[in-house]
Amino acid sequence: MERLLQEAGADSRRLRHALTLLCEGRWWKLADLVRASATSRRTIEALLRELPLERSGDTFRVPLAHTHAFQDLFAVAPPPEDPVAHLLPHYSGVLDRLSALVAGAPRARHVLDHVAATPETVLRRALLLGARFWLPGARLLCVGDHDLTSLAVKLVRPETEVTVADIDERVLAYIDEQRLGVRTRWADLRLGLPASARTHDLALTDPPYTPEGVGLFVARAVEGLKDDGRVVLAYGAGERMPMLAFKVQQALADLNLAYEAIYPDFNRYYGAEAIGSAADLYILRPTTKTRPAVTSRLSRQSTAIYTQGPQAIENAQKGISASERGISDFEPDLLVGEWPKDLTQPRVKLPTWLAKPYAATPGRVAVALPPGMEAALPRLLLATRASRVRVLGAALPPLPDVLPDVLSAVYTTSADEEELDAVRLPEPGDPAARVLRRILDNGHAKLANTWREALIAAARDQGTTLTKNDARALIREAAPWSDDLTVLEAPLHRLSALPDAVTATVTSLTGTTP
Repeated sequence: MERLLQEAGADSRRLRHALTLLCEGRWWKLADLVRASATSRRTIEALLRELPLERSGDTFRVPLAHTHAFQDLFAVAPPPEDPVAHLLPHYSGVLDRLSALVAGAPRARHVLDHVAATPETVLRRALLLGARFWLPGARLLCVGDHDLTSLAVKLVRPETEVTVADIDERVLAYIDEQRLGVRTRWADLRLGLPASARTHDLALTDPPYTPEGVGLFVARAVEGLKDDGRVVLAYGAGERMPMLAFKVQQALADLNLAYEAIYPDFNRYYGAEAIGSAADLYILRPTTKTRPAVTSRLSRQSTAIYTQGPQAIENAQKGISASERGISDFEPDLLVGEWPKDLTQPRVKLPTWLAKPYAATPGRVAVALPPGMEAALPRLLLATRASRVRVLGAALPPLPDVLPDVLSAVYTTSADEEELDAVRLPEPGDPAARVLRRILDNGHAKLANTWREALIAAARDQGTTLTKNDARALIREAAPWSDDLTVLEAPLHRLSALPDAVTATVTSLTGTTP
């Protein structure tokens, strides 16, 4: 044991802390000891090989009769001070609520590099934000929020305006189910940040732990800030991977950000044992050179940012361009995405396609969909008024898995594993269907604004007059979530609720005073 600690040198502090925990009489599971000591699984396993252990099932400890032999090796001082530990006893009720919320949250998706933070971690994040910044009236953007930090902030500081931008529809729906006032926006950050997710005071992110992932998520976080905002970043590499940490910090340095603080091992996780189930918490401040650097960084964005799945970084060089096969009989007027250079049609990149309406209205559009980006499919279809759209992908999922029922108001669709065809339907005659169709036909416009104008037109067709204020009131009653977002930003559970909400507003027209 002494030899192991001597070889570790100054970094034996981690091992000594784990040794102290093992000698306190408590039974430990390996994952729990990794998380409590913020030390990688491999390092803890090396420690355990040198110790006499007694076991009970999958738990273990140093026998009490042997602990005296190791007393001179203990880390007598505690780990670095937790800046908000003194606040935790005052929020026991919030911690109980968060424990239930985290336990009931959607399961982690490995292709998105999800690893759940502990309830204590998300509470401590909220407390640290409140201790370091003035949250009443402030605007916080969570750039991805599988950890549910948004809910913790609303429970601790309900007067904070919180927005979540996430690619995972399950997470967005779960957050909305809690009815804590968090605004939710769908976003694949490789394709852009929603326009309604800008001008925040603070942005918090716990991204995929690759240089590409951290660089992208932090760049999008900066896009969501006011000029004097801050980015709060959770990132860890573990004590065995300093080169990976260097590469990530180099990605941050390329964005010209100033480091205001780093809190070591602040975040703890259920999993990620290779990095000690822990990550540091960074507070980053943009400089006058940050926004140009962000623009440059995003212009070089790759779709591969994860450690697993079809968009893992090791797949970045395998190529995702669609072949000419699949469009030879389609004769598209416009190509969207990455296509072979010898094709002569006009083309537009996927992020541009979702960011703003295309200047012309092409009759036929062909879209090349990279693997692992199927969540964007409904938005890619709603971003155009083309009469026909063909989407090509390497392995398209079954349509019910990715297309909401509401799209049947716009398209008839057919598909196989590599090709989806969507044919635009004619304008409907029913008043409610017409209002819904007008909303869906204007995917880039603010949903509530299009809805309002369509309602006014529907009232006029019925021989009544509806003021803008009356239309707004009807919409807010039917869909209070609809302010200040576009169809392309709306989570699928919101789009699925849209037909009933539209019908309710159109039905209400008969009771509106002319």
